Amino acid sequence: MTTAAAWLPTVVEIALTAGGALDGPDPDIAVTGFTIDSRTVARGECFVALRDQRDGHEFVADAFARGALTALVSYRPAGVRADLPLIVVDDPLTALGDLGAAARDRLTDAQVVGVTGSAGKTSAKELIAAAMARRYHVHANEKSFNNEFGVPLTLLAAPAGTEVMVVEMGERKVGDIAYLSRIARPHVGVVTNVGLAHAEFLGGAAGAARVLAELVESLPPSGLAVLDADDAYTKELRARTVASVLTAGTRSDRRPDILVSMVTVDDGLRPTLRIECDWGSGETQLALLGEHQVHNAGLAAAVALAAEVPFVDVLAGLAEARGAPWRMQLDRSASGLVVVNDAYNASPEPMAAALQALARLRVPGGARRIAVLGEMRELGAAAPEEHARVGLRAAQLGIDVLVTVGEGGRMIAAGVPQGDGPGLGMEVLAAGDADMVVGVLEGRLRPGDAVLVKASRSVGLERVAVWLLELEVTE
Repeated sequence: MTTAAAWLPTVVEIALTAGGALDGPDPDIAVTGFTIDSRTVARGECFVALRDQRDGHEFVADAFARGALTALVSYRPAGVRADLPLIVVDDPLTALGDLGAAARDRLTDAQVVGVTGSAGKTSAKELIAAAMARRYHVHANEKSFNNEFGVPLTLLAAPAGTEVMVVEMGERKVGDIAYLSRIARPHVGVVTNVGLAHAEFLGGAAGAARVLAELVESLPPSGLAVLDADDAYTKELRARTVASVLTAGTRSDRRPDILVSMVTVDDGLRPTLRIECDWGSGETQLALLGEHQVHNAGLAAAVALAAEVPFVDVLAGLAEARGAPWRMQLDRSASGLVVVNDAYNASPEPMAAALQALARLRVPGGARRIAVLGEMRELGAAAPEEHARVGLRAAQLGIDVLVTVGEGGRMIAAGVPQGDGPGLGMEVLAAGDADMVVGVLEGRLRPGDAVLVKASRSVGLERVAVWLLELEVTE
């Protein structure tokens, strides 16, 4: 049973909060929620007409047909009857942010945990939520609802009785995290790492550090920043916050507050890790896949332990966290293929982690490890070098077959070593786009092969993962 949101305003209250005007009758009843997708409107919800690849105003009539009570718009679209109540504002996206901030105001007893970073945000969010849920009523973003509309919608959906809000925050340009922090007003800020994601817009890793620092800068003196002890930019981040700082990391020489280490990784890529800190020491196995999750688990443990979750419950909670779709999602087909679908997005650090995971997968005799890799977008001037590093890394790890996709794939192939040396046994195949991967691999696959698919989301490699799981493979 779904618990109602803590704040369900009437249409007039929405208009007043958003600085808009009511156009049409006043139904004088509260909405049941907020949505930006007309296809999923539930009866009584407020539909917010955003402009993105499509203009949400085109779907207002459809939202009402599906049961919406009202819609937040910048004008009354043609075909929407005059007897249907609209809330007219200058900019629906800005108004949605104002509504999210108002919902946050009503969560007076909730602790808000903001999570950002160049990579690992979603996994860290899931691990934090799971560890905290052992003691508190927790609400967190769905999937990667981490941007200027996802964060307000997350706050607006917070159920009554929420004690902890875990809010993932994404960044693509300067000011993004500061804006989201003004809406969510976190007391705890977690920065997973500093890397090259969105480097084209942020100015490389140094620029990313400045943007990610917006989260820790927003914290009050009574707040807590949780940082990666292993990261080169942690010293800079620490200097930019007035909050207390806890660190987690895998290197004992960095003297982290939470020391984490990997013990083993099983045949399904599930890591067992060990945590050592002043709160206790012990081991737990994660359901999230890949040894890189050990790092995210350390950060999550720091948040939960600082919030007085008992150490034994932190270990149990970390084990219960589940990953989001298309992120190190391991499936086995009826024909015996092992498919690692990590197609949601890609940047250099997660690409290296995914290849490391593929290399760790055990395959039967005669089977191969195959990497289907495409472009890591928004890297700017660093793109050729970083893609070439991926090709070199795949060769060094002993991947058997590399299938490169599109222009980014050609840059990856350029890094595969030539002549004598490691990686010469790796077969390199090329596909022009995601749909052409089928023709490249069909007839080449064997039962027991393990296939990783990874690229930036817009490359569309999730379609390849679906095809692989449906493919009939014979000896």
